[in-house]
Amino acid sequence: MSKGTPSMGKRQKSTHLRCRRCGRHSYHKSKGVCASCGYGATSKMRKYSWNKRTHRSKN
Repeated sequence: MSKGTPSMGKRQKSTHLRCRRCGRHSYHKSKGVCASCGYGATSKMRKYSWNKRTHRSKN
């Protein structure tokens, strides 16, 4: 089997699910950790100073 177009139809397994804390589609199924908010790894919200626009406060 070649690595070109015929292989593209074989990627159907989902690694990320919708996160129950932030609602984004970034909760890793096997790791059990959200890549966006850090749910599963920490009780605090995952945020960085260079990432201000994506994590705005929900007021």
